[in-house]
Amino acid sequence: MGEKISGRVRPATESGSGADPSGADGSRHAILTRGLTRDFPGVRALDGLSLSVPRGSIFGFLGRNGAGKTTTIRLLLGLLRPTDGEARVLGFDPVTDSDEIRRRCGVLLEQPGLLERLSAEANLDLYGRIARLPRAVRLARIEELLQRIDLWDRRDEPVRGWSRGMRQRLAIARALIHRPSLIFLDEPTAGLDPVSAADVRDDLLRLASRERVTVFLTTHNLAEAEKLCDQVAIVRDGRLLARGAPDEIGRYEGGRTVRLRGRGFNDNVAALLSDRREIRTIQREEDGVLVTLAEDAEVSDLVTFLVRVGVGIEEVRPVGNTLEDGVLSIFNDQGIGTLEATA
Repeated sequence: MGEKISGRVRPATESGSGADPSGADGSRHAILTRGLTRDFPGVRALDGLSLSVPRGSIFGFLGRNGAGKTTTIRLLLGLLRPTDGEARVLGFDPVTDSDEIRRRCGVLLEQPGLLERLSAEANLDLYGRIARLPRAVRLARIEELLQRIDLWDRRDEPVRGWSRGMRQRLAIARALIHRPSLIFLDEPTAGLDPVSAADVRDDLLRLASRERVTVFLTTHNLAEAEKLCDQVAIVRDGRLLARGAPDEIGRYEGGRTVRLRGRGFNDNVAALLSDRREIRTIQREEDGVLVTLAEDAEVSDLVTFLVRVGVGIEEVRPVGNTLEDGVLSIFNDQGIGTLEATA
């Protein structure tokens, strides 16, 4: 399927979704893929992914568990070989230049990669040594990162006693120790409580801005993606469904969302509304409805209809479409549930 943004289907081969990985676009993009495919016995984990990730952006790769997100990261790092297709990461081919890619990238996958018996400072020092940073550079970099995530005063503590959220924040610093041009984060807030997740997001935004690093972030958390990401791509069963800025995805069908409140909104009225051609989606609320209108629909026509069937309108208020609204529309078109349904 092509990409559908703001009511328009964009084929995967169109510029911006699958540029030639070996062409000049590599100077503008941290990641380029064309037709990237990976098969495992009995299953196609990734199916013809064509994608471009601009340098300096925070890019969200959204999908359920099993959608192909982690497989994509492993292919881009050269940890897996593609069955078909090609990719470039920072201008390098993951098949032939995987060592160079991993030297230039930071990675945080399922586990934080920390030694819990060591202190925060010792953990970062270890990874700085692995990256072959000179001692003076290494020590300065450790202080810089720990200051930025407000953990410098706890640098001497073994991380075994830290909360999961604190360890995850340290793990992001660990991925940045060698000043990478690109970092891969796989579900960085999964399993964290809301406060810890917010701390991780704040650290990530601050670090990404100051480090001027490209971030490739996988998640099924739509609210998180909307807060963090400049662009997102939505995948299901290894196939790209849509790609664009979060607000573009929110306007997937080009329609507007309107909240109508008043007296007389009942099941019969909701059924009548759902049959009208200008209504794309309808959601019952306590004293009204939330509707998404087709692109050419007029709110005044809808209000006139509701008054005619006996509804007393008290409020008509436009509602900004969210990333979740767009994803729900995309998934409804596909006849499937939400991202969170199986996560």
